[in-house]
Amino acid sequence: MKLDVNLKEHSYPIYIEQGLLNKVSVYIAQCFQGKRIIIISDDNVFPHYGQALLRALKEYECHFIVLPHGEKTKDFQGLSHIYKQLLDFKTTRSDLIVALGGGVIGDLVGFVAATYLRGIPFVQIPTSLLAQVDSSVGGKVAVDLPQGKNLVGAFYHPRLVLIDPDVLNTLPTRYINDGMSEVIKYGCIKDKALFAQIRKAGSFAALKKNSTDIIYRCVAIKKTVVEQDPFDKGERMLLNFGHTLGHALEQFYGYERESHGEAVAIGMYCITRLAEAQNLSAKGTAETIKELLLAYDLPITSHTAFSKLQASLQLDKKFLDGSLHLILLKEIGTSYIYQSDIHFFKHLEQV
Repeated sequence: MKLDVNLKEHSYPIYIEQGLLNKVSVYIAQCFQGKRIIIISDDNVFPHYGQALLRALKEYECHFIVLPHGEKTKDFQGLSHIYKQLLDFKTTRSDLIVALGGGVIGDLVGFVAATYLRGIPFVQIPTSLLAQVDSSVGGKVAVDLPQGKNLVGAFYHPRLVLIDPDVLNTLPTRYINDGMSEVIKYGCIKDKALFAQIRKAGSFAALKKNSTDIIYRCVAIKKTVVEQDPFDKGERMLLNFGHTLGHALEQFYGYERESHGEAVAIGMYCITRLAEAQNLSAKGTAETIKELLLAYDLPITSHTAFSKLQASLQLDKKFLDGSLHLILLKEIGTSYIYQSDIHFFKHLEQV
């Protein structure tokens, strides 16, 4: 399966195919005519897929950098280490960087590619469900600050995204669930039929035979939204349903407790419950989301006092012109941007 993200000079293809990892050189040759490739991965993913990727790229001169896994790697200390390694390899703008990993690696490596030598081409090979359905597409690259997630970043698009659903076979159950949170998000904001399909299946095991199609549908939604709003000033904000509270929760616990998908799941349920109470979402929407999240072993609360999250919320990237742009649902499959402020959450005692 192939999708093209149409962004004029920044356009790029996305390929989704089982077994694709073993023939990546065929696709990379379409967008890269150089000889040297730097693979950047983490210590969870590289032991599984690093050697397979190196074999698939045997006609190139390859070097690799393996980073510690986890969100804490996505900071300025991690950046410094990567820049030094790239300099040690004498990396130039005629070389290619490949991001092999989940959302953390994709975001971090994309930021490195955007900033090293003022820009070097890169390719995304996402290995987590979350990265395959969401973060590898759209050109958002970033690092975290202690005050919040993704507060330093850029829009820098890959030359190519290569998605192999087979790599999900080694993903721990928790991180399958983590990715399912983003799949559920797409159903909530744009695709009622996808939501119904996920609900009917009731588990990833039941969905797995259709994983290529599920990934394709999510990526197709994101592609369309990104083409309409490349710089996240309007329609693209809809992709952040659940993220306002989710990011605040991640930051408060230092990225050590809830995973990204778990935090987003909590955010989706909590904000919809508040929206219903204010007659901004159809009655029963929050309960429907709750039932689906629980079916996929995702949390709906972290038992955290809302007051503890307010400082992070004030730094949300969707604060524009003095208003917090919240993403709400009219009903399942239909989302909209609602301009409010921190008082929207006044009746929320805990998240």
